[in-house]
Amino acid sequence: MADKCCAGKRRSSASSTHPLDPLSVDEITTAATLLRQHAHPTALKFNCITLHEPLKAELTAFLGGTGPRPARRVFSIMLKKGTPEISEAVVNLTTRKVESWKRVKDVMPTLTLDDLNIIERIASKDLRVIEACREIGITDMSRVYFDAWAIGIDERWGFERRLQQALPYYRSSPHDNQYAHPLDFTVVADTETEEILSVDVRRVNGERTPVPLDKHNYLPQFIKDQYRPERLKPIEITQPEGVSFRMNGNELEWAGLKMHVGFNYREGIVLSNIRIDDPYEQRERKLFHRVSVVEMVVPYGCPKPPHHKKHAFDVGEYGSGFMTNSLKLGCDCKGAIHYLDAVLATSTGEATVIENAICIHEEDNGLLYKHTDFRDGSVISARDRKLIISQIITAANYEYAFYHTFTLDGTYKLEVKLTGMLNTYCLHASEQAAPFGTEIARGLDAQNHQHIFSLRVDPEIDGPNNTVVQSDAVPMADPVGSPANPYGNGFYAKKTPLRTALEGAADYCHETTRGWDITNPTRLNPSTRKPIAYKILNNNCPPLLAKPGSTVYKRAGFARHALWVLPYRDHEVFPAGHYVCQSTGEEDHPHNPTIVDWAARDECIENTDIVCYIQFGLTHFPRTEDFPIMPAEPVSVMLRASNFFEKNPALWVPPSDVVRDLSSRNAVEAKELMETPRL
Repeated sequence: MADKCCAGKRRSSASSTHPLDPLSVDEITTAATLLRQHAHPTALKFNCITLHEPLKAELTAFLGGTGPRPARRVFSIMLKKGTPEISEAVVNLTTRKVESWKRVKDVMPTLTLDDLNIIERIASKDLRVIEACREIGITDMSRVYFDAWAIGIDERWGFERRLQQALPYYRSSPHDNQYAHPLDFTVVADTETEEILSVDVRRVNGERTPVPLDKHNYLPQFIKDQYRPERLKPIEITQPEGVSFRMNGNELEWAGLKMHVGFNYREGIVLSNIRIDDPYEQRERKLFHRVSVVEMVVPYGCPKPPHHKKHAFDVGEYGSGFMTNSLKLGCDCKGAIHYLDAVLATSTGEATVIENAICIHEEDNGLLYKHTDFRDGSVISARDRKLIISQIITAANYEYAFYHTFTLDGTYKLEVKLTGMLNTYCLHASEQAAPFGTEIARGLDAQNHQHIFSLRVDPEIDGPNNTVVQSDAVPMADPVGSPANPYGNGFYAKKTPLRTALEGAADYCHETTRGWDITNPTRLNPSTRKPIAYKILNNNCPPLLAKPGSTVYKRAGFARHALWVLPYRDHEVFPAGHYVCQSTGEEDHPHNPTIVDWAARDECIENTDIVCYIQFGLTHFPRTEDFPIMPAEPVSVMLRASNFFEKNPALWVPPSDVVRDLSSRNAVEAKELMETPRL
């Protein structure tokens, strides 16, 4: 799990706080106190205490200088201690009052790290678990470890119990790789009563499966004799004049781009109010109001128990913020780094600080532009650079590294690198891993699975009202030899505006290299006389392979399409529902609507304030090369300017030879200045 540190920077809630800044230690403490007082004498267990973002209209007015500072508010989900009874509340920190409090039913909130620690603590003491281990020769329970998961599907209990499951593993030594030794049973627990409800032992032909005992380790103490450091020479990344970005609290400015960097327990990094200086119009232009990763699902493809219960929603069921690592210089980030800490609430209402939760740094990004004139041999070449805002989370066996990246031409790219450990299971001698998995080592099955992420983009392409236009590369319909297409080589971009929310549920098409333009129909590019736009480039978008009607298909409705476009509504954020744990995917749930319900309203999405949900990821058929620890595998999605600027927006970047000349000249001038006698 994530490295945590309780010492960190204390941030006050002074009036200078940006309305989107994460809650400070003091604000969390104050909110918890007010909520306890309101609930007295009922004892509370806090599931989350997080910023309740201002209404968009209020925020826009304040940032534009036409409205007052929005009140500072907190949103909290709480349980009546020892029960699954859930309430949610909004606290106004400005007035120090609880503004709303309501009970919600037939839903379950995220499983926090505090919650997930419960099952490992209690499982090894349960007599049924001890007996299940004894049957396969394990008598030392200190060597048995339990990975806690949300429970994807289990018909035996409804919402009267708050459930979690655990996958058990064995370690032959304290730092042994447990994923080399999976056990053949699973455990189900009640999170609130802290009791084991069931120990589900799998038998094959009436037999237990022995523990795979071959060792497959990756830590230095086991494999340091395999290291060959002499093959690589050191690389030093230096910025002798410092970084090119500036931070004012959580507000960031870099190379003409400006934005606010936020963070919360569920989404992790949230980028807001993203805008860019246009070098030709000589004004600041809005790009995106808010960008964040709002959900992901990892459905496993083996239909046999217990794998049918494995489909993790790592954002909605656990929270990307809660699982965030404390990053380390030289390992997770390299170069001149600016870190931001994360302040989160524990189940007791106290604040905890994850130091270095967010890493902000620059990297060289290869060519920005280049041309060689073959006639006179002149060459012009400029280097690109990227600004990276990143976090890394640990979700049990997997690590996900999120890199929000901006380049000098105004491009935004989200890259996710997947690494960590495969989820493994033991194979009985009579079984084969195929076709639903791969035997990655003797007796170890790694099942097929998918990783589908949902990036929520609230665009503001030079104004609040936008339209998404689908773009397909198609050949001309006119036949070869016809007057319109005499040589048969004609093709064009077929543009189809998405006008209603049901039309906005769109799929990727490889045959037409489909893309989508987020346009501002009221602003035309002076050259093309077409609406200015930012285009969505997304070819890493596998279709959800679970069949319609399946549990995964219903619960992960957002993953049915590569794109959803909806009209904006305040606080309508999470596409799998606000409450994902134990969700059934039932449509029209009174307390837990999903993106399927929002789209069913089929409202207008043309020339209005819209939100885009972009799904991307990969289908993972495990390889032996993924074991015992996975090389990082990247997937990404990109948004690029398309007729947004009058011309290349990065011409302000000097060519490399000019930069060298200027640097040399500056060095000479500096030397001359040092040698000049001073009075």
